[in-house]
Amino acid sequence: MPEALEIERHRAAIARTDLSRPVRLAIEWAILHQDTTFFDYGCGYGGDVQRVGDLGYSSTGWDPYYHPDVPLTAADVVNLGYVLNVIEDPEERRQSLIQAWELTGKVLIVAAQILINAPSKIQLAYNDGIVTRRNTFQKYYEQEELKTYIDEVLNVDAVPIALGVYFVFRDEAEKESYKAIRFFSTTSTPRVRIPTKRFEDYQKQLQPLMAFFTKRGRLPAKGELENEQELLSEFGNFRRAFGVVLQATDEAEWDAIAYRRSLDIQVYLALTHFDQRPAWQKLAPEMRHDIKAFFSSYEEACQVADQKLFSLGKSGVIQTACEKSKIGKHTRGALYVHVSALAALDPVLRICEGCASRTIGRVDGATLIKYHTDKPQISYLCYPEFDTDPHPALKASITIDLKTLVVTHRDYATRENPPILHRKETFVTSNYPGYEEFAKLTQQEEKLGLLNHKSDIGTREGWEKCLAAHRVEIRAHQVYSIKEN
Repeated sequence: MPEALEIERHRAAIARTDLSRPVRLAIEWAILHQDTTFFDYGCGYGGDVQRVGDLGYSSTGWDPYYHPDVPLTAADVVNLGYVLNVIEDPEERRQSLIQAWELTGKVLIVAAQILINAPSKIQLAYNDGIVTRRNTFQKYYEQEELKTYIDEVLNVDAVPIALGVYFVFRDEAEKESYKAIRFFSTTSTPRVRIPTKRFEDYQKQLQPLMAFFTKRGRLPAKGELENEQELLSEFGNFRRAFGVVLQATDEAEWDAIAYRRSLDIQVYLALTHFDQRPAWQKLAPEMRHDIKAFFSSYEEACQVADQKLFSLGKSGVIQTACEKSKIGKHTRGALYVHVSALAALDPVLRICEGCASRTIGRVDGATLIKYHTDKPQISYLCYPEFDTDPHPALKASITIDLKTLVVTHRDYATRENPPILHRKETFVTSNYPGYEEFAKLTQQEEKLGLLNHKSDIGTREGWEKCLAAHRVEIRAHQVYSIKEN
């Protein structure tokens, strides 16, 4: 081991122009909001503290170098963002994690640098990390290694949110609720088709009941609806009240919502098999009501979920599910699906993707999910301009080997000739915004023979040559002829 170096730890602080990714994710997942207090442990320059405060939330932070005089304060949500990886002393690193957890009332956010591409060989190995050119220390974790470290030091079950980002919950039921919500498909309330007089008279009072059923796929239990008393005094029970809703709407649409929700629960329960499956009483009350509504017992729900999970190990199951999928683009070795369509897939495919995302969380900025049919892998592909560019370029991909859990990252952002997409409508469902626009463009391109030679048009350069040869250009999802001068 090299002699002790004078590491300039404070130089690892980053001046940001926006919220850091871990804090932004906590806000997106409603972990951090108006009614929670926030403390940033090792806040660096204090950018997150300021921006969380600007949102009107209670926010403070401490840093040993930049803000040493701020007292260490207990808060609902504590952020330990990219602190563990810059501390060169393993014992001090451990104590920082413990101290941040001791300050946490509800959720601790832990983020650290993840090793997805090997760091440069010219960096000096030091302790269990490296010394950078700026004379700061960096420890690069593997994704699973970081979870194991947090779990062992704090005796918890940290939940992966994204690469290198974990939430650690104080309350077991809240943790399970959060994990379940991640697998809930988004549904919209069925529209009113036949506005009966009785429905119109009570539409305002029935609105919360309709919203509740849309979200959970079932009628509320006692105490779950804000205007419960108002509805019960008028209708006697929720079933009668909902009967009025059914007269004005299509019952089949409500049945589809309930069915989707029962599948969501199966996906969630299947994935709890990998951790210690929560005891019935450790589930959030609303989840217990969900299971009672859709299954005869918790045991039965778990059995159904496990059957689907174990089927993944059988030869050809994923391949068959991919081939049968009416959603997504089929190629010889894969099925490509837009992330927005994930919840509409066969539960087997949702569980398969869940096996990847339970390890790394949802990949920030992922546009498409690639199911490899010839090997146990899932890839997340990032096309930031998917909605706006008629033929968007691939910016990055992250692939997870479902057997080894090894994560491989590829960056395409600087490539002069990146892969591009065609036929965008094939990746999404028909209710996706822009679906019709995408489909019309494809029709135009097919008519002109632009898509005839697949192997030639897979990259930006190949596509531009094809357009030039046909003397056309594409603007705003429309094909235009280039007039000769």
